[in-house]
Amino acid sequence: MDNSSNFDENSDVGYQPSHSSVDQNDHSITETVGYSTFSGDSFAYCRTNSEVSNFSEPIDDNSFGSEHSPSLWTPVKHGASQAVLSRLGMKQPRNSMDDKSEDLDLLESELDMMRERFSKLLLGEDMSGGGKGVCTAVTISNSITNLYATVFGQNLKLEPLNPEKKAMWKREMNCLLSVCDYIVEFAPTAQYLEDGTIVEMMTSRPRSDIYINLPALQKLDTMLIEILDSFHDTEFWYADQGSLSGNSTRSRAGSFRRIVQRKDEKWWLPVPCVHPGGLSEKSTKHLSEKRDCANQIHKAAMAINSSVLAEMDIPETYMANLPKSGRTSLGDTIYRYMYSADKFSPDYLLDCLKISSEHEALELADKVESSMFTWRRKACLSHSKTSWNKVKDLMADTDRSDKNYTLAERAETLLFCLKQRYPELSQTSLDTCKIQYNRDVGKAILESYSRVLEGLAFNIVAWIEDVLHADKSTRK
Repeated sequence: MDNSSNFDENSDVGYQPSHSSVDQNDHSITETVGYSTFSGDSFAYCRTNSEVSNFSEPIDDNSFGSEHSPSLWTPVKHGASQAVLSRLGMKQPRNSMDDKSEDLDLLESELDMMRERFSKLLLGEDMSGGGKGVCTAVTISNSITNLYATVFGQNLKLEPLNPEKKAMWKREMNCLLSVCDYIVEFAPTAQYLEDGTIVEMMTSRPRSDIYINLPALQKLDTMLIEILDSFHDTEFWYADQGSLSGNSTRSRAGSFRRIVQRKDEKWWLPVPCVHPGGLSEKSTKHLSEKRDCANQIHKAAMAINSSVLAEMDIPETYMANLPKSGRTSLGDTIYRYMYSADKFSPDYLLDCLKISSEHEALELADKVESSMFTWRRKACLSHSKTSWNKVKDLMADTDRSDKNYTLAERAETLLFCLKQRYPELSQTSLDTCKIQYNRDVGKAILESYSRVLEGLAFNIVAWIEDVLHADKSTRK
């Protein structure tokens, strides 16, 4: 039979947009899974990092067809191709013959792009084809993170996103998120036969975590893009750090600008500038509203990310590398207080430690977390079961008067208070280990998507705060 017709029938795979696909959106350039440097209030937000992958390259005129895919797909008919790629948000053909020709050329380049992207996904980023690539879950996680860095990594201002990059973000995220349409779970459903007999059958439905979280993330994505788009005609502009002349594109002839000097840790960001009289009441209100909105989005994305990470299995390699002694890991000062205090107060302990930087907070979080699991493991040492999932089940049966159980419980409370006090804390070593060894594709998508949106929301809040600070300083 004609191979192309077979492809036409199968490539659409009876695709029905499930509850898991809508529109989407955004963080900073990264180095390794889950780690980055936190700055007091801006771009280097710490929770959007990933291992390097080649999934997304910066968009340019040749970005879709610069290389031919290594795959040997059978050529397909244009009509069927258009149905297959309808998720990509491509333009519909118009009546003009020239327009149709242009759209068909675009369609071919889009198909080449899809072949290239999915080839990289299937190869696990090992382009030698030797089977040494990472698993699919890690590949998709890296792809989303690196796509975010490609699209939003150079976006350092409150301004609408470049239309080409916005289209790139939507197009490629739709490709990646389409995987979720086929992640299902089976549930019993009553079926009524013609004779009135009720038969119970197993039917598939979207997996519950994806069904709940993915539409929420896509809504947050859309809202963040809309926030950026709302800053199209502003009363403020930007100048390069240290610029004192009127070279800014938004400068006005004969006006004097006060450029707010930035702290050293934010040297890479352009400086927001306002007129000597400051911003109007309307502009200030708009900035405040968008800041509050972005802040709520940040909290929602962080909550989803934390819940997804909590559901991931703890890798055996993490448990194997735990310190033998929680006291050695934490240090004598913290250990003595946790052990001897009749009424343990985590807030009092954190106040005494006088943490001065995000790096110190993250280092403490790693130590507390590893000590917590060390004490939990010791509390269950008398049992023959060694795997962490089994140890976790045994914790409920452990004698609560046991010293190790008490220390583990207090360490968990301390870690919770630490994360509440520093909500923008980088992901801990356990979090990054979970991401690295995770094999669940659905969880990988939800974790990476929520992480990059969390980062974009954080950046937007920081950029708005910078503008409001510049306005306040100008009025003094």
